[in-house]
Amino acid sequence: MCENPAYKSGFVTLIGRPNVGKSTLMNRLIGQKIAITSNKPQTTRNRIQTVYTSEEGQIVFVDTPGIHKAKNKLGDYMVNVAERTLSEVDVILWLVEPSNFIGAGERHIIEQLQKVKTPVILVINKVDTVKREELLPYIDTYRQQMDFQEIVPVSALKGDNTDTLISCIMKYLPYGPAFYDEDTITDQPMRQIVAELIREKALRLLEEEIPHGIAVSIEQMHYRKRICDIEATIICERDSHKGIIIGKGGSMLKRIGSAARPDIEELLELQVNLQLWVKVKKDWRDSDFLLKNFGYNPKDIQ
Repeated sequence: MCENPAYKSGFVTLIGRPNVGKSTLMNRLIGQKIAITSNKPQTTRNRIQTVYTSEEGQIVFVDTPGIHKAKNKLGDYMVNVAERTLSEVDVILWLVEPSNFIGAGERHIIEQLQKVKTPVILVINKVDTVKREELLPYIDTYRQQMDFQEIVPVSALKGDNTDTLISCIMKYLPYGPAFYDEDTITDQPMRQIVAELIREKALRLLEEEIPHGIAVSIEQMHYRKRICDIEATIICERDSHKGIIIGKGGSMLKRIGSAARPDIEELLELQVNLQLWVKVKKDWRDSDFLLKNFGYNPKDIQ
């Protein structure tokens, strides 16, 4: 397939304010759940490389943390990674929600985009939430801010217009062979994906009870025949949070495990025996050592 001289391949980043649907869109485009989604902002913490392969070409998607104002070292890391990616890729997808209001967050992103020469495709997500006739004024509002190579309205949740988006991306990729085998979906270590799936369920089930300060550490993944034994620890910042995560008689921890297990089994294609613990690591989001321990490289904060 890659011997085709017309074959294209390249790197595409998804940027946007927190909670605009970057992870949902990436999962939709590659057809498999790799990045976690949540109604809480700033869910994605690491760059996640996923791969879309077709007869026409290969797109390596780099999902980045949302661009926002940092409040701690973890926040610094997330912003630094997102902004540095802009000049390292072949195409930038900027996701926004349908609106004719350009806020301070969007203006900050526009300033970053105007500094780079990378082609920018504006993706207006969540178009299933507005009437069709409302869409043109929203498109016009953004078109007045800067020149985009393309403007594509989509619904990541429903999959509307995602084929058009893929075609638009392909236009701006360089010719060349694939970077990955056609069966590759992600370069993320399996442990990291499993940890993120557990963290997603914890965020959803705990809702507003626990702030954003939780991480998941995979202590062990042991394979035996058609079963994978997984031991994982949910890290929180306060003793009071620990009690909430565990729940009365361990009820919340069991719910988190029960919710995460099916997704992990689907990912690994194995039966999963999942055991969860909870530990308190005060101020882990401001500790270089702990950030590195949970998979974030403190050098990226500099």
